Amino acid sequence: MEKFQAFMVRKDENGGFRSGIETLTEGQLPPGDVTIRVHYSGVNYKDGLANLPDGKVVSRYPMVPGIDLAGEVTHSEHPAFKPGDQVLCTGYGVGTDHFGGFSEYARLKGDWLVHLPEGLSMREVMGIGTAGFTAALSVDALIRSGLTPDSGEVLVTGATGGVGSFAVSILSRLGYQVTASTGKLEAQKEWLTGLGASAVVGREEISAPVQGVLSKSRWAGVVDPVGGPQLGTLLKSVKYGGGIALSGLTGGTAFDSTVHPFILRGINLFGIDSVFCPMETRSRVWKLLGSAWKPETALSQGLTECGLRDLPDVLEAILRGKAVGRTLLRLESLSE
Repeated sequence: MEKFQAFMVRKDENGGFRSGIETLTEGQLPPGDVTIRVHYSGVNYKDGLANLPDGKVVSRYPMVPGIDLAGEVTHSEHPAFKPGDQVLCTGYGVGTDHFGGFSEYARLKGDWLVHLPEGLSMREVMGIGTAGFTAALSVDALIRSGLTPDSGEVLVTGATGGVGSFAVSILSRLGYQVTASTGKLEAQKEWLTGLGASAVVGREEISAPVQGVLSKSRWAGVVDPVGGPQLGTLLKSVKYGGGIALSGLTGGTAFDSTVHPFILRGINLFGIDSVFCPMETRSRVWKLLGSAWKPETALSQGLTECGLRDLPDVLEAILRGKAVGRTLLRLESLSE
C-alpha cells in the first residue's frame, strides 16, 4: 500500500465544510491493530448525515464516513486475525468517530471485527450491513420475547428502507405474516410483496392519531425503524404481550404515550442498538444471517452498487427518502 483513495469530509475552524475524494497514505490512517483492504461498504442514512455540515453525527474532522465495511486483512497485530482473513465491521463509531469504509483501506481495532460468517460473501454481508443487522436484532428481540408465527400480524414500518426491507425478508422467511407500511405505496407495493409481505399499507393508515388510551388490538409485533409521532399510535394497537422493536428516528425523535399500553396489555418496547451491541450477540446474529435467517429475497432484489464518485448523489437520495433497498459502495475493483 502506498497511496489509495477515500471519500473524506472536512470542516475548518470557521465552519467551512467540504467533502470529496482524496488520495491518502498509510500514515494517515488512524490507530488500530488490523489493516484491511476494503472490498465493499454499505451506504446508510447515518453516512448521509455525515456528509452534511450540520449532520451532528461526526465527532471530529477530517473523517472518512462509511459505518459498514467488509474486506480482507492485510496486516494484523491482533491474535484473532491474520492476513488473508475475510472480515466485517459495523458499529463502534466507525465512520463517525474513526475512519470508516468509504476508503480502499481501513485500520481498525481487532475487537471490533467479526470473521465473515459461513454462507455469506463479502458483497452479501455488506448488502445486509448495519441496516440488515439492525433488522435481525429487531426480529431477535421480538422472538426472544415470545413472538411466533402463530402470534398474528407483524408490522414493519418504513418497509422500503434498508432496515425495513430486510425485516420483511427475514420475517417472511421465518414464516411470519408480515404487513409492510410505506409512504411509497403505489410505487413499491409490488416490490414489497415480492420481498414476502402478506399485505402492504400506506403510512397514513398506521400513523393516524387514535382517540383514547388504547385502540383495537392488531399487531403481534412491530419492527419500527421510523420512530416519531406514529410510535405513540402504534403502542395503542399492539396485542397483549406483544412488542415493538425500535431502532430509528427518520420520523422524528419525540412521541406521545401513556403508561396504559404497558400496564393494561403488558407490551414491551425494545430499544435496538447496533453500534455497541455485545460481541456475543453480534456473532450469534451474524451466524443466523448466514444460515436460517439469510434474507435471500432482499439480497437478490434489493441491492445496487456505486463507486466513490457516485457517493454525493447516493447520499443525497438517502437523506431525501428516495432510496429503495440497499446501495453498496464497491471498492474491490479499485484495490485489485
